[in-house]
Amino acid sequence: MTTPRTATPAKSRFAGFGARFAVAAGLMLPVLPVEASAQAQGQIQSQTQGQAPAAVPVQAPAQAVLAGGKLEARYEASLAGIAVGKGQWAIDINEDQYSATASGGTAGLLKAFAGGSGSGQSTGRVVAGALVPSNYQAVTTSAKKSETIKMLITPGYVKEFSIEPEPPLDPEKIPITDAHRRNVIDPMTGSLMRVGGTGELMTPDSCRTAASIFDGRMRYDLKLDYKRMESVKAEKGYRGPAIVCAVYFTPIAGYVPDRAAIKYLAAQRNIEVTLVPIAGTRVLVPYRMVVPTPLGVAMLEATEFVTTPAPAKAVAKTN
Repeated sequence: MTTPRTATPAKSRFAGFGARFAVAAGLMLPVLPVEASAQAQGQIQSQTQGQAPAAVPVQAPAQAVLAGGKLEARYEASLAGIAVGKGQWAIDINEDQYSATASGGTAGLLKAFAGGSGSGQSTGRVVAGALVPSNYQAVTTSAKKSETIKMLITPGYVKEFSIEPEPPLDPEKIPITDAHRRNVIDPMTGSLMRVGGTGELMTPDSCRTAASIFDGRMRYDLKLDYKRMESVKAEKGYRGPAIVCAVYFTPIAGYVPDRAAIKYLAAQRNIEVTLVPIAGTRVLVPYRMVVPTPLGVAMLEATEFVTTPAPAKAVAKTN
């Protein structure tokens, strides 16, 4: 006799999704489900990452007035209007290299139901104005397990990647091939959207871009399109114009096609990211991310966004 399956309590579903969203939001990763939980029983239990993709490599400006810039930001994550997590993000971009580090976790009452935390880092070089990643690492920890993803990247190719502990093989997943590791960037570099040229930075065309992402587990594409302009005001730091872009997610490999989370996000047409600039650069980064879910709207928003330009290095004159 088969025992009827009972529905997962709403509180448990909320806590599970909220924890995943809070940790992922803290890591500032692009919108993406990593795995749909078997215990979700049809509910969307995806690991939603709040961040926007990077631009594809472009030509550097003819003359650089500044050498780069820095960002120190803090974010709060909410689900259906209820605070579920906090995160912080630090970005440093200079003339020839860049780094992005993040950490985050559950907060408030959610900790009592489903605590979790995460941290991540991406480093790379600035080549002809383009951000070229070299190393990526993400660590997530919950009450049940801890997982570490590492990637070693040569320009446009993921040379090595690992997941510890190694997950069991799933024959239903579309396998990752060598071709899926080419012409891609990591998800944290994917949050740094560089706008080419020397003209106006905040224009509709700045949104019209796409990126190919590999996160060590899954290969997917992100496409952006322009929606509107607005003004934002952080509690500390940035006040000024922002550009709002629609985000479209297309899974490529490393996922199970029948998973509800994948189907749900791939079908979404209301995901938005609000971008603002890092001072001294032509790089836009997320100020706010909005993702519709079956449990309510998931939102990641900056409370502090302090960005400072780096003066250009003096160039010696030659006769």
